[in-house]
Amino acid sequence: MGVVVNQTVKNVIITCLGFGIGAINTLFLYTNFMEKEYYGLVSYLLSASNLIWPLMAFGVHNTLIKFFSSYADDNQQHKFLTLMLILPSIIALILGTIGILFYTTILEFFEEENTIIQPYVWTIFVIAFALSYFEVFFAWSKVKLKSVFGNFIKELFLRICISILLFLVYFKILTPDQFIYALVVACLLRMVIMQLYAFRLHRITLSFSLPENYKAVFKYSTLILIAGSVATLLIDLDKTMIERYLPIEYVAKYGICAYIASVIIIPSRAMHQITYPLTAKLINENAKKKLRDLYKKSSLNLLATSGLLFVLIICNVSQLFEIIPDEYELFIWVVILIGSAKLFDNLLGNNNSILYSSDYYRIILYIGIGMAILTVVLNILCIPVFGVTGAAIATFVAVSCYNMAKVWIVYKKFNMHPFSKKTFLTLLLILGYVFGFYFWDLPFHPFMNITIKSILISLSYTIILYALTISPDLNVLIKNSINKLR
Repeated sequence: MGVVVNQTVKNVIITCLGFGIGAINTLFLYTNFMEKEYYGLVSYLLSASNLIWPLMAFGVHNTLIKFFSSYADDNQQHKFLTLMLILPSIIALILGTIGILFYTTILEFFEEENTIIQPYVWTIFVIAFALSYFEVFFAWSKVKLKSVFGNFIKELFLRICISILLFLVYFKILTPDQFIYALVVACLLRMVIMQLYAFRLHRITLSFSLPENYKAVFKYSTLILIAGSVATLLIDLDKTMIERYLPIEYVAKYGICAYIASVIIIPSRAMHQITYPLTAKLINENAKKKLRDLYKKSSLNLLATSGLLFVLIICNVSQLFEIIPDEYELFIWVVILIGSAKLFDNLLGNNNSILYSSDYYRIILYIGIGMAILTVVLNILCIPVFGVTGAAIATFVAVSCYNMAKVWIVYKKFNMHPFSKKTFLTLLLILGYVFGFYFWDLPFHPFMNITIKSILISLSYTIILYALTISPDLNVLIKNSINKLR
């Protein structure tokens, strides 16, 4: 776990900084510098782009990681990498052609409500293109076990650009319309930076012929495309569905609550950057014992760290919304349900990496399609009845069902699961802290209240975690951190 812990720590720091800047943008800059309608518009455009880019990438970012380490011949490897570069462009060309032919029909989709979206529909395609190739080049760097720079560009670059652009809107240097166009440019620039870094790590000689195992590559890409699209759909479909039933400003209101809850995924996003290629390597080498150890350790470490974030969020969210402008109200059950779904994701450890890197990814395809249908149906049923909370209910139910299915598949096919007695001990610790601190508010300014509660929770949680020796890896990390402070 040495390389995992080393890069994970760096990625956690970067991801925390990224989420911190994102929180400032989401909670304060957008809410104070931009009208609700435009904030909802930006949220919708980004969510719609997130739904499209996995289709455009054609699963290449996952295929690259799965097959790269299996090539011993340089010539075959160059053919493979060339194919990985070309595939997203072909899909983008097809989607772009369809978009141009049916552009008028697409615009009519927004005629009845939220017509503010119509002039910007084309930006969804451009942002999706930039996101798809960014992920391809990020995967290119991850197969070389170099995830830190890519994670920096992924988590920090765009958020810093958004902060700068929002200040330019505040000082009336940019209009909200120009902000959206500048955001598109920032997405494209991020893609180019990642491309230059990836090519520096591993140079390619273009070879326009298919690798010997091209059938397996195409088959995997096609199936993993659908499985990956389902995972993205479970994350972003709620925001796009809200636009169909409620005024677009509710996309922004829901987005704030969902963003706060999504902070819980920081540890998994950081660890996933390095565990994914390592998992693929272990599966290719048939190292089952090491894979089982990685599965259990990643699950326990992620649950313990994300559990602290879950407690901090639930126990402080009411005070946080006292600082945010009044027109953005707190939907507490959105935070709880989305937060619980993210905590469940962390509990799975490197489960996704195991499935996507193995021969059993086909099963996920069929289950994923079912979950996608379930998500759409639940959103249609729940949003008109429960409003934005209905979208959170739909997401929580769908994610929970999907995650339970994935745990069961790994158990049946690999005879391994991520749970232990310490898993349930950690869950009890998390629940105890939530009920112990949620109803306790200090008689100070909200910011001071949040600061004091967070320090008390973090220190006591870490001490108990260390005393119970829930995770040896985390204990070593805590001990090293204390030694460095000394």
